[in-house]
Amino acid sequence: MATARNPAALTRPLITPEGVDLRVKLADAGTRAAAFLLDVVIIVAAAVVVTLVVIFGLGGLGVKEAEPLFIVWMIFIFLLRNVYFIAFEAGRRAATPGKRIVGVRVASRSGAGLTIDQVIARNLMREIEVFLPLSIIAARGGAGVADTLSTIFGLVWALLFSLFLLFNRDRLRIGDLLAGTWVVETPKFKLVEDLSQRQDPIAKRFHFSPAQLDAYGIAELHKLEEVLRRDDYFAMKAVAETIGGKIGAKIEPVDSKAFLTAYYGELRAHLERKLLLGNRKADKYAR
Repeated sequence: MATARNPAALTRPLITPEGVDLRVKLADAGTRAAAFLLDVVIIVAAAVVVTLVVIFGLGGLGVKEAEPLFIVWMIFIFLLRNVYFIAFEAGRRAATPGKRIVGVRVASRSGAGLTIDQVIARNLMREIEVFLPLSIIAARGGAGVADTLSTIFGLVWALLFSLFLLFNRDRLRIGDLLAGTWVVETPKFKLVEDLSQRQDPIAKRFHFSPAQLDAYGIAELHKLEEVLRRDDYFAMKAVAETIGGKIGAKIEPVDSKAFLTAYYGELRAHLERKLLLGNRKADKYAR
């Protein structure tokens, strides 16, 4: 309730690799729940479509012949929901369709780029937090005492994990706690495509050598994107001076935004070319 009256209570520092504090706002519990429910609806819809296709395609099989297929179907559902969350959150936007609809994304609490290990850890933990207790409830066979106890146990288990984020100031799931992530609001600024395609006449003056572009990696590209989206003069000035010092480019304070726009566009194109060749540089520390 306190956070509803005081939105600033969910604002946190997020330090970029260049030492700039971007200040992010954490997603509240209601927003996170809405995103998760939207994702569940999408997953269930996909599962229903696939199930109907399988049923109509294998309708002539008997019950015994269909038992192995039921096991395969259960494995498919497990893979579907996990691949869904992991694939979308490991992408450039770090957000599932549900998160994108409500305007949030996953970020690393360290300020570095989100790694695939973090994404896998936070999402596999959801199996223990949500889907395993729900499976226990769904597997009960009747109305006996044992089934009633298993239902209560499953409900308490699910509630304890689901309500965990209400009782910590950073609104973290257990998965977030273990993976070192949190869910933050996505800045409502210009699209990332616009950042690399601006026709800024000043930005066109800057050109960078492959060695200058090799100074940074994907993690820094994401943070540079955040800086440009926020359009804060002092943050852009600090980042421009840091990058300029590292790559040996001298710039005037008035050119900070143009310099960063040009560097962002060329760095992004440079990394995409290297990725096509199988050379992925995760951050500035990678060799």
